[in-house]
Amino acid sequence: MRALSNGRMIEMGRKEKPAPLPVALACALLEDKERALFLVRKNSLGQEIIELPFVFVMIGENPVAAISSAFRQQTGIDAQAHESVAEKRYNAGTRKRKHFIHILVFRMTAKSHVARASSEFSGYKWLKHEEAVKYKLAKEAQWLY
Repeated sequence: MRALSNGRMIEMGRKEKPAPLPVALACALLEDKERALFLVRKNSLGQEIIELPFVFVMIGENPVAAISSAFRQQTGIDAQAHESVAEKRYNAGTRKRKHFIHILVFRMTAKSHVARASSEFSGYKWLKHEEAVKYKLAKEAQWLY
């Protein structure tokens, strides 16, 4: 046995199994008239990076249940997921070893549109499509444009 830098043990002569890759990326689109809800992060340079609430869906998971739970955790809004409004492709791998998965964008509805972003985000913004173009997008949201 030998220890790896991440603390995992493997047998000598055996390769470590890579982490399982997701089969889909589920995004939530909550709209209020012409505006959509975006979560905001600040990078190390202090720039605001926007993204839609999302979750990676692993094999055997229900994408609707996964995005509903992740949306509630990330935004603090109890919402219901409806039909998928768009399907795109996303590279979940690396530039060298590409692994394309489907992106499922679910339309969400909620009684209350008052968000409380989780601690991993610096806040949220309601933006029109024209306004969202001015912001830098997170890697998981670059498929928007």
